Amino acid sequence: MSANEYRETYARDGVLPRVDVYTKDEIDGFRTQFDELEAREGKENCQIGLQARHMDEPFIWELSTDDRVLDVMQAVMGEDVLLLSTHIFCKYPEKDPKSFVAWHQDITYWGLEPPEAHTAWIAIDYSDVENGCMRVIPGSHTEGIAPHAKSEAVGNLLSINQEIPDEHIDDSKAIHLILDAGQMSVHDGQVFHASMPNRSDRRRCGLTVRFIPPYVKQAALNSVKAAWHPIVVRGRDTHKNFEVTEAPF
Repeated sequence: MSANEYRETYARDGVLPRVDVYTKDEIDGFRTQFDELEAREGKENCQIGLQARHMDEPFIWELSTDDRVLDVMQAVMGEDVLLLSTHIFCKYPEKDPKSFVAWHQDITYWGLEPPEAHTAWIAIDYSDVENGCMRVIPGSHTEGIAPHAKSEAVGNLLSINQEIPDEHIDDSKAIHLILDAGQMSVHDGQVFHASMPNRSDRRRCGLTVRFIPPYVKQAALNSVKAAWHPIVVRGRDTHKNFEVTEAPF
């Protein structure tokens, strides 16, 4: 797909479903490094606790800033690209699978104004329906910020247990983002997305890389009561809304 095709598809749908990035050998090498990190950190922390680890783990920085990733992000967001943060999500097999992610919009968590951000979801493991791949509703990013309420279901992995109520969701329009290890999807911060429990005997690990254009600023602390420290990874910071953070490696 050309840069123009990426741009047009993303503007229409708010999602790029399946983008080839890393070769099998490359992603196998990154997975080995993640497995070592998992052994150090423990599975409980690896489920949703590994945030902003591009600042201290070279392989996460490499995964996040590869030219093949940034070329796509530049195509969909413009010449100037800031890396906002990273977050690893691991869904592990469960005897009684309950861990899920409710329908939500990323941008409601991040305290950004205007409410714009873009996420690359890089598959470290194979991600499919059985092990709880992401689901999105294409085009939902054009509907503005939806109401969010507290989820009543047990097992929601979202940090403040939010969900978009069912009356605002047309589940029949949802698609599954099935990814081979080494592929990525990209989604707009306002697109409705969710994921089901891992009902397989396989781990599902993905690295999310969050990007913003330089005109975005922090209007409030994010959902974990922290400030952002973006890094310029393409183009220039033409607005200086954040203190300068240098690349860690």
